[in-house]
Amino acid sequence: MDVLEKLTIYLAGDSTMADYPPESYPMQGWGNKLHLFIPDSVRVVNKAVCGRSSKSFIEEGRLEEILNIIKPGDYLFIQFGHNDSKEDAERHTNPWSTYHQYLRQYIDGARAKGAYPVLISPLCRRHYDIDGLLINTHGDYPRSMEALAVQEQVPFIDLCGRSAVAFKEMGDVKSREWLTWLLPGESPNIPEGLEDNTHLNERGAEAVAQMVADAIDKLNLNIG
Repeated sequence: MDVLEKLTIYLAGDSTMADYPPESYPMQGWGNKLHLFIPDSVRVVNKAVCGRSSKSFIEEGRLEEILNIIKPGDYLFIQFGHNDSKEDAERHTNPWSTYHQYLRQYIDGARAKGAYPVLISPLCRRHYDIDGLLINTHGDYPRSMEALAVQEQVPFIDLCGRSAVAFKEMGDVKSREWLTWLLPGESPNIPEGLEDNTHLNERGAEAVAQMVADAIDKLNLNIG
């Protein structure tokens, strides 16, 4: 089959899903690793961009770009929430009103092209309290997305919940192995070191991509 005829999964999301240039290594989004866990007959096109919300992604014309090329039978995976809670007007959405309004544009747009939308809740941030318990930093956004998925009868991958379970099981110290935690001098790209509780490294990106692939199987999506 010609590559142009392959079933394609388009990814729309933020920095936890996005690809990164070599100079940002070891930081990486899980979308870069999804191809490792799905059949070779399926193509992954990662359109996720750092810093975007469900709103700003649309207003920059990025959803329109996807809808101009998506084919009947393709999939649109939609993961937003990290930046929707930001207070700036360019990105902010209300979890129970405008968040739904923007997400519906992805759902309706994909369906109008004969493609299948899939909603994915935002990746859990790695934040622990003084007692070592994981803190919910996403507020109502994951729950709101799940409610919309039920209303619109869209497949839903609870990546927030799945990643939270993993972080809880690993605990504060071991969970750093999935994030961009670097000692000074450990990486030539980030010589001063970094303690980043949001962005994955290569190992974490691969582990989260495996979570998404497992969810695809459990949902019996017709992929591959």
